[in-house]
Amino acid sequence: MKNDLLVSALLAICLAGGFVAQAAAQQASSVYRSTSRDPFARYKPRTVERLTKRAPVVVEPPALQKRIEDYKARKLAAINAQQPAPKPTTAFLLSELQVVGIFRTPRGYAAMVEATPIKLTYVVYPGELFFDGQLVAVEENRLVFRREKRWSDGRREMVVETKPLRQPDAVSDSMTASRNSSDAGAPTKESEEKSEKRQPSSKQ
Repeated sequence: MKNDLLVSALLAICLAGGFVAQAAAQQASSVYRSTSRDPFARYKPRTVERLTKRAPVVVEPPALQKRIEDYKARKLAAINAQQPAPKPTTAFLLSELQVVGIFRTPRGYAAMVEATPIKLTYVVYPGELFFDGQLVAVEENRLVFRREKRWSDGRREMVVETKPLRQPDAVSDSMTASRNSSDAGAPTKESEEKSEKRQPSSKQ
């Protein structure tokens, strides 16, 4: 008898606990929780953004005017410090040079190069510095340079570059020769005066 009462009491407690849990679940589920995503928008999976590493590029040299101004400032600073002034060739790129002539000196082979932007010529020897390189050797018909390439990541690369002796221009040479020959054949003022003195005067 007592056992039956105990079992029935336990069943009543379990049923009461189940009803309470069900009521709490229903109450919890009735609470509205907002979501960050629009329920009516089409679902789009998230894409992982990858950081793309930019490849290094070659750093372009400054403009000619800027290089000339920097050279003048360095020259003035060297003069004020009573030090040897840098040579004008340090303001020019190797691509702005033309080899006008190559000749032998007591110091060895030397070359005459023309800075094409300003139409001025300079005599250079091996070891001469330029804005983006250095003259390594002067050969019979070409110059050998070591050119420096600068990259955006700070890396510097040295490449060998050669420049041949500029070939003579047949058109300009022929014009110069014809001008010289015409000047040589034209009578001068002195020759005209001498010819007039040699001619006998006619008496009437």
